[in-house]
Amino acid sequence: MRLSAAQARRVAVAAQGFHEPRPAGPVTRAHLKRLIARLQVLQLDSVSVSVRAHYAPVFSRLGPYDRDILDRAAWSHSSRAPRLLVEYWAHEAALMSVDDWPLMRWRMREYEHGRWGREIVKKNGKLAESVIEAVAALGPCTAGQIEEYLDAEPRGRKGPWWDRSDTKWVAEALWSAGVLTTATRVGFARHYDLTERVLPAEVVARQVDEPDAVRELTRRAATALGVATEADLRDYFRLGARQVKPAIADLLDAGDLEQVEVEGWSAPAYLRAGQPIPRRDRGTALLCPFDPLIFFRPRVERLFGGYHYRIEIYVPQDKRRYGYYVWPFLLDGDLVGRVDLKADRAAGALQVLGAFGEDGADRAQVACALAAELHAMAGWLGLGDVVAGERGDLMPELRSALVS
Repeated sequence: MRLSAAQARRVAVAAQGFHEPRPAGPVTRAHLKRLIARLQVLQLDSVSVSVRAHYAPVFSRLGPYDRDILDRAAWSHSSRAPRLLVEYWAHEAALMSVDDWPLMRWRMREYEHGRWGREIVKKNGKLAESVIEAVAALGPCTAGQIEEYLDAEPRGRKGPWWDRSDTKWVAEALWSAGVLTTATRVGFARHYDLTERVLPAEVVARQVDEPDAVRELTRRAATALGVATEADLRDYFRLGARQVKPAIADLLDAGDLEQVEVEGWSAPAYLRAGQPIPRRDRGTALLCPFDPLIFFRPRVERLFGGYHYRIEIYVPQDKRRYGYYVWPFLLDGDLVGRVDLKADRAAGALQVLGAFGEDGADRAQVACALAAELHAMAGWLGLGDVVAGERGDLMPELRSALVS
């Protein structure tokens, strides 16, 4: 089977939920649950210049919603509303379905001594035991509260990255190993607890062998992507080639995947079985830098006609091309522009610091649709105005569209 470049793009956009109309009424927990089943992960990131990354993909697909719905799903539990999401290294740090936590058991074994700072953790075996005892006694707590409980010496010498104390490194390692998990967050600060006190007993007890887990993760990545190369499939859950190659072979044999050729792609591609191929381009949304549609930048360039996107947070200001926290703009299923956004909460305004259109795009049409999305985003964030800046070739048209 052969797909045109346009067909592959439509499949990818539809697989991410952009072909479906946004809910006419309030967004509910059921809407969120269906979306997670489609996307699998919501990446976490500490940058809050506009809105934190895990909130944005839900807004992009479902429209304005009460963020408390996501907070409760991720960081609280009741008999009426059991915890729906849990944090783990599912892409990078991300929210994933609680039921999928056992699929990461193999990674937890790999991260027995943490993901980073492993030597620090290996040298502190007794501290690990003390941290577990402290969390057992305290309940949900931060690394600082654990240190206070242990009556630790003044922090003194820190770890080599992010200025973390040994206690923080050990707590993070225990989190990566699955011994601890995130019970809740307060001001985005992680509060650790014993995993067996946070997740259902049947989830904690479930064991999944690595080959079975990787095969299922590969299948889920294929569902979320629609059509993908091996490299695309690996990236979604950060899997290795040695893991994914046999998983793809098994999924092809089982009929879950179909190998296809895509116009302009140099590598073989795999189409998720049952994935419809839309005949029309649909889907309009602002995409945060960590949106699952644009996780893997080489795939973005393949899908969207060479659209080159890099996050420029760590680029010196005078060397940035587009801005600090730039959102690509999807219009009718294609990436046609990008905006550098900042939520000025003190002034009650969503600031558009820069606006840029792609070559060949109808700038008036792009600006009109973008203005509508920006007004919706401002309202969602509780901001009363959208203020246009000066940078970017799309700014004149956008400024006019914002006031019309």
